[in-house]
Amino acid sequence: MAALLTTENLSIGYSARKPVAANLSMTLCKGQLTSLLGPNGVGKSTLLRTLSRLQPPLAGSVTICGEPLADLPPTKLARLVALVLTDKVLTGGLTVFELVSMGRQPYTGFFGRLTAEDKSIVNQAIAAVGIADKADRHVAKLSDGERQKTMIAKALAQQTPIIILDEPTAFLDAAARIEIMQLLHRLATTGKAILLSTHDIDVALQLSDYLWLMNSNGLTCGTVSEIVESGKLDNLFTNSNLRFDAEAKRFVW
Repeated sequence: MAALLTTENLSIGYSARKPVAANLSMTLCKGQLTSLLGPNGVGKSTLLRTLSRLQPPLAGSVTICGEPLADLPPTKLARLVALVLTDKVLTGGLTVFELVSMGRQPYTGFFGRLTAEDKSIVNQAIAAVGIADKADRHVAKLSDGERQKTMIAKALAQQTPIIILDEPTAFLDAAARIEIMQLLHRLATTGKAILLSTHDIDVALQLSDYLWLMNSNGLTCGTVSEIVESGKLDNLFTNSNLRFDAEAKRFVW
């Protein structure tokens, strides 16, 4: 698999004297769905924000499609990495089509006028996430699951090889969580590298190609089978009575 994102000895956080995590080396590959797992407060969101350049690294390097992340002009970075955050954006007054169209900004120039090709790409993105029948509906009238699909469609319209999502299934019911994860798994098979953080460990184990385990002891990366067989999931939640049942592929207590 071709590596689209790599890090070497990456340190993240807000103070070099006390980094949130240090010496992180990992690879994100084309055509894979990678799930970032770990307890609250360990630095998962900080890592995703650093990889998408919302905040600078404290040390080490990040390479995107062969180029140093720090050297990429904003427009070029926006054509390589799409980011979907947990925070609910105030876009209720926009229609689904209008919101997804914002994903074309790296291509439309200052005035943001959509060409026929841009509109076609937007419609394709909306159809790809299964909400073509809601293209003209206002975002305020969508369910949480439909709103999350709209944000994923916006990322697709951005036409980036890498999509990073911070807790994309937060605030969703069980059925919607599974549906979103299945959608992301399907999108990864089209050749995109998709990285997401999630607390839905059972679903992540079923649908992910690769896992990044992050806790106070550092970061462990591997395929799902490698991670399960290594027994390292038992140590994912330190100071906890949770134990991973490798046969059932779920945590028990």
